Amino acid sequence: MSALPGDAGSPPLRRKLRLGVLAAALTTVLTLLCCVGGAAAFFLTELGGEKKDGMTEAGLACTVGQQVKITGDMPRFAEYGEGQLRNAAVIIKVGQDMKVPARGWVIAIATAMQESALRNLANSTVPASLALPHEGVGSDYDSLGLFQQRPGWGSVQQRMTPTYTARKFYEKMLKVPNWERRPLTVVAQRVQVSAYPSAYRKHEELASRIVDALAGGAARTVEIAGRAVCDAAAGARIAASGWTAPIPGGVGSGFRTADRPSHNGVDIAARKRTEIHAAATGRVLVARCDPDHSGRRDCDRDGWPGKGGCGWFVDILHAGGFITRYCHMIERPHVVPGQLVEAGQVIGLSGTSGNSSGPHLHFEVHVNGDRSSNGAINPVPFMRERGAPLDGTP
Repeated sequence: MSALPGDAGSPPLRRKLRLGVLAAALTTVLTLLCCVGGAAAFFLTELGGEKKDGMTEAGLACTVGQQVKITGDMPRFAEYGEGQLRNAAVIIKVGQDMKVPARGWVIAIATAMQESALRNLANSTVPASLALPHEGVGSDYDSLGLFQQRPGWGSVQQRMTPTYTARKFYEKMLKVPNWERRPLTVVAQRVQVSAYPSAYRKHEELASRIVDALAGGAARTVEIAGRAVCDAAAGARIAASGWTAPIPGGVGSGFRTADRPSHNGVDIAARKRTEIHAAATGRVLVARCDPDHSGRRDCDRDGWPGKGGCGWFVDILHAGGFITRYCHMIERPHVVPGQLVEAGQVIGLSGTSGNSSGPHLHFEVHVNGDRSSNGAINPVPFMRERGAPLDGTP
C-alpha cells in the first residue's frame, strides 16, 4: 500500500497572469493553498518497482531545420552500435528530403528497430552471385533490408538499399489517414501488416531519443501551419515524440517543494470542465473515484482542503513504462480501465473533487511502471524534453 498526497487547487486568475513578478506572487499563494493536509489511503497493487529516474533537468535543445549527418561520428546509445545509428540517420535523411514531418521519422525508426534492429538484413534466398552488402541474415524467408520488405516492395537490390526502403516506407505511411495523430502501432501496422502489430509500441521512446540525438531535438517539434515549431505540443497538437500537454495553463504548485515534499506531481490551474487530454498514447490502468480520508467515495461534489483523496482520476500506462496520472476531475472519467487511448484524446474534465481548494488538474508522471510514490518524477522537465511543456508557452 502506498499513499497519494491530497492536493488542492489554484484560482482561475492564475491563467491570466503572465508577467514574471505576478506569476511568482501567485505561485507563493498557490503553495499555501494547494495540497493542504495529509495523505489519502490509496491502494496501488497493480504495478510496482523501485524508482530509476534517468530523466535530466535540462533536455536537448530543439533546433528546427537541422539536417541529419550520415557521415562522421555517431552519438552513443547502449542499445545500438555506430552502424545501426548510421542506418537511423539514413532513414531521417530520406524523411527530410521528402519533407516528412519529424513524427514520421520516429515512426519509421521505431518500425525498423522492430523489424531489423536497424540492420540491413539479407536472407538465405539471396543469390551469392549478387554479393550484396549486408549486416546479417534475417529469419524471414523472403523479407529484406531495414524494414524487412517482401518482394512486392521491389527487387532484391532495391530492398537491400536503405534509401530505397525508407522512401517506400514513407510513401505508404503518408497514405494512412491522419497518420500524425494516430498511435505509432496503428500507423506502423498499416504499412507493414505485421503478425505482431503491438510490438512496435515498445520502441517509441528510444526512437524519439535517437531522432533527438541525430536531428537536433527534432522529436520535440510539432507541425503548425506546415511549419515545425519547438516545444508547442498541447491539446490537438502532438509532438514528434508522441506527447502533448494534458491541459492549457501554467504550473502553479510544483513537484515535491520544500513546503510539500510529498507532493508527487504538479498543479495546473484550469476552469471547471476544461478538457483534459491524454498526454500520450497508452492503455488506461485506473479510472475511478479515490476514497477520502474517511474511506468515502463521494467525488460528485467539490472537495476541500484536508478532505483527502485524488477525486475522480485516471492513470494511463505508456510506451517505455511511463505512467501519467490526472486528478480532481469534475465527474466520472470519459475512459475505462483497459481502454486504449490516443495522444490528445479527451479523457475527462477538470474540476475540484477530492482534496482540493479550487479547480485545477493535478498531473503526475511515474517511471518503470511504478504507480506508487517511489516511481514519481518531476513532470516539468519530463514533458519539456518531449516537446510538450506544461507552462503553455513554446
